Amino acid sequence: MFRKIIKIAGVILSGILLIGVLVYGKVYFSTEKRIRKVYKVVPEKIHVPTDAATLALGARLVTAKGCRSCHGEDLGGRILIDKPMTLGVIVAKNITKGKGGLPKDFSAEDWVLALKHGINKKKNSLLVMPSYGFAKLTAKDIAAIIAYCAQLPAIDHELPVSKVGPLARVLTDLGKIKFLAAERVDHDQAFAEEISPSLSVEYGKYLAVMCQSCHGENMKGGAPLSSGAPPVANISSTGKPGRWTDEQFITTLRTGKTPEGKQLRMPWQMGAAMTDLELKALHLYLNSL
Repeated sequence: MFRKIIKIAGVILSGILLIGVLVYGKVYFSTEKRIRKVYKVVPEKIHVPTDAATLALGARLVTAKGCRSCHGEDLGGRILIDKPMTLGVIVAKNITKGKGGLPKDFSAEDWVLALKHGINKKKNSLLVMPSYGFAKLTAKDIAAIIAYCAQLPAIDHELPVSKVGPLARVLTDLGKIKFLAAERVDHDQAFAEEISPSLSVEYGKYLAVMCQSCHGENMKGGAPLSSGAPPVANISSTGKPGRWTDEQFITTLRTGKTPEGKQLRMPWQMGAAMTDLELKALHLYLNSL
């Protein structure tokens, strides 16, 4: 009798394992098809000035838009996630033209593909890249970022190739996480119209486009972005920033410390690169939601 029970249990377990393999096989090939998809995008032509004012703006935007937060202070790249058995290995590339970095012929159009469309030179989607936010910037701001990055000192830093892990594939297939940058972008969307800095909700909304990548379009946050991470904070008028003064908001994004004495678990250095006017306009917009 006992042997019969063991045999039945083995058959059931084998059946469960077979179903699991078949389900994961479906998930793997489905996500692999999306990863390998070639996007028929023609990058917009863009004029990239190299004057001092443009380079200064680019230097500030590279911090304010989070480039350094992912690619490292020198933009030589770093590993963001190193969990090969679950989420995978996700690398923010070396975006200088040193060893392990961008090819020497990486053009302004290639930058537009990456920043605005979330795709690489081969027209496949980038992983994790926040092109959803960059796609909403003006041509002037995109050009300033390109101009600054194009003249960076070459950093020799070779990194592994990004690989999506089993858990990340399952969560991507279920729509729980959005690893594929190109899938979040409207590829027919034109560059944003030029906007003058002002203490207005409109200007604050423009400045907030990068915040939407994590906090959502309504800025109310939600579930953690990855396993082990805290929930994404509500930064609309109903969240804590809605109770802060402009001065407290500015201090928080300049120091990383909230008025309640807590340390921000976000790349607050992005805010530190913004002007007082920009931060006040951003706060005004968040409070309008």
